[in-house]
Amino acid sequence: MKLLDDWTVILRRAWSVRLALLSAVLGAVEIGVQFLAASQPTPYFAIASALTSLAAAIARIVAQPKAFQHEQADPDRAE
Repeated sequence: MKLLDDWTVILRRAWSVRLALLSAVLGAVEIGVQFLAASQPTPYFAIASALTSLAAAIARIVAQPKAFQHEQADPDRAE
């Protein structure tokens, strides 16, 4: 496995990464709610996690030029 040259920029700016992380958080919340809830758990977090995963997959193939425009304009900028 070889990382892309600009993987740090992608990690900070890509919507697909943001949505995948949100999906992971929603999945963790779903598990946590099941431990805390005494009654039958609701499927809302599972549905939200599934929809967010689908959005991440779609965002992965959609061009996101505005998200990376600032990084491309000044690649030597230190943060």
